[in-house]
Amino acid sequence: MLLGTTVNTLAIVAGSLVGLFFRRFIPSKQSNTMIQAVAFAIILMGLKMAWETEAFILMICSLAFGSGFGGMIGIEDRLEGLANRLQKRFVASGEGMSKAFVFTSLLYCVGSLAIMGALESGLQGNHDILFAKSVLDGLGSILFAATMGVGVLFSAVPVFLYQGGIAVTASFATHLLTPEVISQISAVGGLLIVGMGFNMLGAAKIKVGDMLPAVFIPFLVHIAQETFALVF
Repeated sequence: MLLGTTVNTLAIVAGSLVGLFFRRFIPSKQSNTMIQAVAFAIILMGLKMAWETEAFILMICSLAFGSGFGGMIGIEDRLEGLANRLQKRFVASGEGMSKAFVFTSLLYCVGSLAIMGALESGLQGNHDILFAKSVLDGLGSILFAATMGVGVLFSAVPVFLYQGGIAVTASFATHLLTPEVISQISAVGGLLIVGMGFNMLGAAKIKVGDMLPAVFIPFLVHIAQETFALVF
Protein backbone atom coordinates (compact mmCIF):
# COMPACT_ATOMS: atom_id res chain seq x y z
CA MET A 1 0.00 0.00 0.00
CA LEU A 2 2.83 2.40 0.82
CA LEU A 3 5.27 1.27 -1.87
CA GLY A 4 4.51 4.21 -4.18
CA THR A 5 4.75 6.73 -1.35
CA THR A 6 8.05 5.23 -0.18
CA VAL A 7 9.55 5.43 -3.68
CA ASN A 8 8.32 9.02 -4.01
CA THR A 9 9.92 9.94 -0.68
CA LEU A 10 13.26 8.37 -1.65
CA ALA A 11 13.17 10.16 -5.02
CA ILE A 12 12.83 13.52 -3.25
CA VAL A 13 15.72 12.68 -0.94
CA ALA A 14 17.94 11.53 -3.81
CA GLY A 15 17.07 14.53 -6.00
CA SER A 16 17.70 16.92 -3.12
CA LEU A 17 21.13 15.45 -2.43
CA VAL A 18 22.08 15.82 -6.10
CA GLY A 19 20.77 19.40 -6.15
CA LEU A 20 22.69 20.32 -3.00
CA PHE A 21 25.88 19.01 -4.61
CA PHE A 22 25.41 21.27 -7.65
CA ARG A 23 24.22 24.25 -5.56
CA ARG A 24 27.77 25.48 -5.06
CA PHE A 25 28.24 25.90 -8.83
CA ILE A 26 25.16 28.10 -9.45
CA PRO A 27 25.58 31.90 -8.93
CA SER A 28 22.84 33.47 -6.79
CA LYS A 29 21.76 35.82 -9.60
CA GLN A 30 21.22 32.90 -11.99
CA SER A 31 19.51 30.96 -9.23
CA ASN A 32 16.91 33.71 -8.76
CA THR A 33 16.17 33.79 -12.49
CA MET A 34 15.68 30.02 -12.54
CA ILE A 35 13.26 30.22 -9.59
CA GLN A 36 11.20 32.90 -11.35
CA ALA A 37 11.05 30.83 -14.54
CA VAL A 38 9.81 27.81 -12.61
CA ALA A 39 7.25 30.01 -10.83
CA PHE A 40 5.61 30.94 -14.14
CA ALA A 41 5.31 27.25 -15.07
CA ILE A 42 3.84 26.44 -11.66
CA ILE A 43 1.19 29.17 -12.01
CA LEU A 44 0.20 27.84 -15.43
CA MET A 45 -0.03 24.28 -14.09
CA GLY A 46 -2.21 25.39 -11.18
CA LEU A 47 -4.56 27.37 -13.41
CA LYS A 48 -4.97 24.40 -15.73
CA MET A 49 -5.91 22.17 -12.79
CA ALA A 50 -8.37 24.69 -11.35
CA TRP A 51 -10.09 25.37 -14.67
CA GLU A 52 -11.13 21.74 -15.16
CA THR A 53 -13.97 21.97 -12.62
CA GLU A 54 -17.39 23.54 -13.05
CA ALA A 55 -18.17 23.56 -9.33
CA PHE A 56 -16.89 27.10 -8.78
CA ILE A 57 -19.18 27.82 -5.83
CA LEU A 58 -17.91 24.72 -4.04
CA MET A 59 -14.35 25.79 -4.82
CA ILE A 60 -14.92 29.26 -3.34
CA CYS A 61 -16.59 27.84 -0.23
CA SER A 62 -13.82 25.26 0.17
CA LEU A 63 -11.14 27.94 0.05
CA ALA A 64 -13.02 30.23 2.43
CA PHE A 65 -13.84 27.65 5.11
CA GLY A 66 -10.63 25.67 4.66
CA SER A 67 -8.49 28.79 4.96
CA GLY A 68 -10.39 29.91 8.03
CA PHE A 69 -9.80 26.59 9.77
CA GLY A 70 -6.17 26.40 8.65
CA GLY A 71 -5.49 29.93 9.88
CA MET A 72 -7.14 29.16 13.20
CA ILE A 73 -4.80 26.24 13.88
CA GLY A 74 -1.83 27.99 12.22
CA ILE A 75 -0.68 25.34 9.75
CA GLU A 76 1.86 27.54 7.98
CA ASP A 77 3.32 28.84 11.23
CA ARG A 78 3.66 25.26 12.44
CA LEU A 79 5.43 24.23 9.23
CA GLU A 80 7.81 27.17 9.54
CA GLY A 81 8.40 26.34 13.19
CA LEU A 82 9.22 22.75 12.25
CA ALA A 83 11.61 24.01 9.57
CA ASN A 84 13.35 26.28 12.06
CA ARG A 85 13.76 23.43 14.55
CA LEU A 86 15.19 21.20 11.84
CA GLN A 87 17.56 23.99 10.83
CA LYS A 88 18.88 24.39 14.37
CA ARG A 89 19.34 20.65 14.71
CA PHE A 90 20.76 19.62 11.34
CA VAL A 91 21.83 22.70 9.36
CA ALA A 92 24.76 25.04 9.80
CA SER A 93 23.89 28.41 11.33
CA GLY A 94 22.95 31.11 8.86
CA GLU A 95 21.57 28.83 6.14
CA GLY A 96 17.83 29.51 5.97
CA MET A 97 15.57 26.63 5.04
CA SER A 98 12.05 27.60 6.14
CA LYS A 99 10.94 29.00 2.78
CA ALA A 100 12.23 26.02 0.79
CA PHE A 101 10.77 23.49 3.24
CA VAL A 102 7.29 25.02 3.32
CA PHE A 103 7.15 25.66 -0.43
CA THR A 104 8.25 22.21 -1.59
CA SER A 105 6.25 20.38 1.10
CA LEU A 106 3.08 22.07 -0.12
CA LEU A 107 3.94 21.75 -3.81
CA TYR A 108 4.55 18.01 -3.56
CA CYS A 109 1.37 17.48 -1.49
CA VAL A 110 -1.42 19.55 -3.06
CA GLY A 111 -0.99 18.53 -6.70
CA SER A 112 -3.40 16.18 -8.41
CA LEU A 113 -0.72 13.49 -8.82
CA ALA A 114 -0.22 13.33 -5.05
CA ILE A 115 -3.92 12.88 -4.40
CA MET A 116 -4.71 10.62 -7.35
CA GLY A 117 -1.57 8.54 -6.85
CA ALA A 118 -2.18 8.00 -3.15
CA LEU A 119 -5.81 7.10 -3.83
CA GLU A 120 -4.82 4.56 -6.50
CA SER A 121 -2.29 3.04 -4.10
CA GLY A 122 -4.83 2.74 -1.32
CA LEU A 123 -7.81 1.64 -3.40
CA GLN A 124 -6.26 -0.71 -5.95
CA GLY A 125 -2.64 -1.22 -4.98
CA ASN A 126 -1.65 0.47 -8.24
CA HIS A 127 1.47 2.62 -7.75
CA ASP A 128 2.03 3.73 -11.36
CA ILE A 129 0.91 7.33 -10.76
CA LEU A 130 3.18 7.72 -7.75
CA PHE A 131 6.05 6.17 -9.67
CA ALA A 132 5.57 8.81 -12.37
CA LYS A 133 5.30 11.50 -9.67
CA SER A 134 8.54 10.18 -8.16
CA VAL A 135 10.38 10.94 -11.39
CA LEU A 136 8.92 14.47 -11.56
CA ASP A 137 9.54 15.20 -7.88
CA GLY A 138 13.05 13.80 -8.07
CA LEU A 139 13.92 16.06 -11.00
CA GLY A 140 12.17 18.99 -9.35
CA SER A 141 14.09 18.39 -6.13
CA ILE A 142 17.37 18.67 -8.01
CA LEU A 143 16.37 22.12 -9.28
CA PHE A 144 14.79 23.32 -6.05
CA ALA A 145 17.62 22.09 -3.81
CA ALA A 146 20.19 23.64 -6.15
CA THR A 147 18.43 27.01 -6.03
CA MET A 148 16.64 27.08 -2.64
CA GLY A 149 18.76 24.93 -0.33
CA VAL A 150 18.52 22.07 2.12
CA GLY A 151 14.90 22.68 3.13
CA VAL A 152 13.86 20.73 0.05
CA LEU A 153 15.44 17.58 1.47
CA PHE A 154 13.32 17.66 4.62
CA SER A 155 10.10 18.08 2.63
CA ALA A 156 10.26 14.32 2.06
CA VAL A 157 8.91 13.78 5.59
CA PRO A 158 5.52 15.55 5.20
CA VAL A 159 5.15 14.02 1.73
CA PHE A 160 5.46 10.53 3.20
CA LEU A 161 3.01 11.27 6.02
CA TYR A 162 0.48 13.03 3.76
CA GLN A 163 0.41 10.57 0.87
CA GLY A 164 0.69 7.59 3.17
CA GLY A 165 -2.23 8.90 5.21
CA ILE A 166 -4.38 9.33 2.11
CA ALA A 167 -3.51 5.84 0.87
CA VAL A 168 -4.42 4.21 4.20
CA THR A 169 -7.63 6.24 4.54
CA ALA A 170 -8.66 5.51 0.95
CA SER A 171 -8.56 1.78 1.62
CA PHE A 172 -11.47 2.30 4.04
CA ALA A 173 -13.45 4.83 1.95
CA THR A 174 -13.58 3.35 -1.54
CA HIS A 175 -17.22 4.20 -2.30
CA LEU A 176 -16.90 7.85 -1.26
CA LEU A 177 -14.00 8.84 -3.52
CA THR A 178 -15.82 9.31 -6.83
CA PRO A 179 -14.17 10.82 -9.94
CA GLU A 180 -16.22 14.00 -9.39
CA VAL A 181 -14.93 14.41 -5.85
CA ILE A 182 -11.35 13.79 -6.95
CA SER A 183 -11.76 16.40 -9.72
CA GLN A 184 -13.02 18.98 -7.23
CA ILE A 185 -10.18 18.25 -4.82
CA SER A 186 -7.68 18.62 -7.68
CA ALA A 187 -9.21 21.96 -8.72
CA VAL A 188 -8.87 23.43 -5.22
CA GLY A 189 -5.30 22.16 -5.08
CA GLY A 190 -4.64 23.88 -8.41
CA LEU A 191 -5.52 27.27 -6.97
CA LEU A 192 -3.22 26.65 -4.02
CA ILE A 193 -0.43 25.91 -6.50
CA VAL A 194 -1.14 29.26 -8.21
CA GLY A 195 -0.71 30.94 -4.83
CA MET A 196 2.65 29.24 -4.35
CA GLY A 197 3.74 30.46 -7.77
CA PHE A 198 3.02 34.06 -6.76
CA ASN A 199 4.94 33.51 -3.54
CA MET A 200 7.93 32.28 -5.55
CA LEU A 201 7.84 35.42 -7.66
CA GLY A 202 7.72 37.58 -4.55
CA ALA A 203 4.56 39.19 -5.90
CA ALA A 204 2.61 38.35 -2.75
CA LYS A 205 2.89 36.68 0.63
CA ILE A 206 0.06 34.15 0.56
CA LYS A 207 -0.20 31.73 3.47
CA VAL A 208 -0.90 28.72 1.29
CA GLY A 209 -0.20 26.37 4.18
CA ASP A 210 -3.19 27.75 6.06
CA MET A 211 -5.33 27.04 2.99
CA LEU A 212 -4.40 23.34 2.86
CA PRO A 213 -7.59 22.10 4.63
CA ALA A 214 -9.57 23.50 1.68
CA VAL A 215 -8.40 20.52 -0.35
CA PHE A 216 -10.47 18.18 1.84
CA ILE A 217 -13.70 20.23 1.91
CA PRO A 218 -15.16 18.70 -1.32
CA PHE A 219 -14.70 15.24 0.21
CA LEU A 220 -16.46 16.30 3.43
CA VAL A 221 -19.30 17.89 1.43
CA HIS A 222 -19.74 14.64 -0.49
CA ILE A 223 -19.92 12.67 2.77
CA ALA A 224 -22.56 15.11 4.07
CA GLN A 225 -24.60 14.71 0.87
CA GLU A 226 -24.42 10.91 1.07
CA THR A 227 -25.43 10.95 4.73
CA PHE A 228 -28.34 13.33 4.04
CA ALA A 229 -29.56 11.13 1.19
CA LEU A 230 -29.50 8.05 3.41
CA VAL A 231 -31.39 9.75 6.24
CA PHE A 232 -34.07 11.33 4.05
